[in-house]
Amino acid sequence: MTNRVRKAIFPVGGMGTRFLPATKAMPKEMLPVVDRPLIQYAVDEARAAGIEQFIFVTGRGKSAIEDHFDRSIELEALLAAKGKSAELDDIHESLLQPGNIAYVRQQEPLGLGHAVWCARHLVGDEPFAVLLADDLIQAETPCLRQMVDVFDAAGGNVIAAMEVPDEHTSRYGIIDSGGADGRVRPVTGLVEKPAQGSAPSNLAVIGRYILTPEVFTELERRETGAGGEIQLTDAMAKLIGRQPFHGLAFEGRRFDCGDKLGFLEANVAFALERDDLGPGTREMLARIGDLSE
Repeated sequence: MTNRVRKAIFPVGGMGTRFLPATKAMPKEMLPVVDRPLIQYAVDEARAAGIEQFIFVTGRGKSAIEDHFDRSIELEALLAAKGKSAELDDIHESLLQPGNIAYVRQQEPLGLGHAVWCARHLVGDEPFAVLLADDLIQAETPCLRQMVDVFDAAGGNVIAAMEVPDEHTSRYGIIDSGGADGRVRPVTGLVEKPAQGSAPSNLAVIGRYILTPEVFTELERRETGAGGEIQLTDAMAKLIGRQPFHGLAFEGRRFDCGDKLGFLEANVAFALERDDLGPGTREMLARIGDLSE
């Protein structure tokens, strides 16, 4: 088994019902934050972490994702003819190398664990990353890069985590770290969406994982958990004690782009950090503030 994290899974088969009607004919992963779709941010983060092979677990109606990462000869020719070199460069930067991208169908929406299991033959016997495009992370050092550094130093499994208010713990998978502190904490237990008041901590798992292939053996059992779905958290929990498990309190800011307010906040935050849009965005926010008074 290779000790490098070379492959990443992107589960993109969800229906995106919280963003209807926008997602009736467009995958939720193609919703733009400023001028890039959510899935592009996730892929760019993976590339910055050294990922070489990109595996998309899709469903019906997701062909726009495949088209996005494919060449558009007509569009490229049009941009070249009009001298739009900056736009042409952006198009080329979004492309992945031939043979480094693969798609597999999740034919039924049976949960995140099931989506990851669908990619088992493409991953093989090596560690791999999982990135959820809904979780957009703004960080100086990309979140997955931080996680790969922990993996390279300590091995085992690495999951990204952040502190959430006590009243929100029932929305997440929650880490039990035995009371340990620090950025890298041992994971002694995982609970998926614990009942209010029963969470072992307020350290929540968010959509970044580095896992060993042994998790596929647990997912193969197709045991259902919260919501009647095959939960990735439940499969990971069964590896605790058998393999090293680390929770990384990553440096950066996470936006829940599966939520409308989180998506709007992400657009504003990413626009503010850009040289071409930051000043105008601040002026716009000031105008909106004046109108609301």
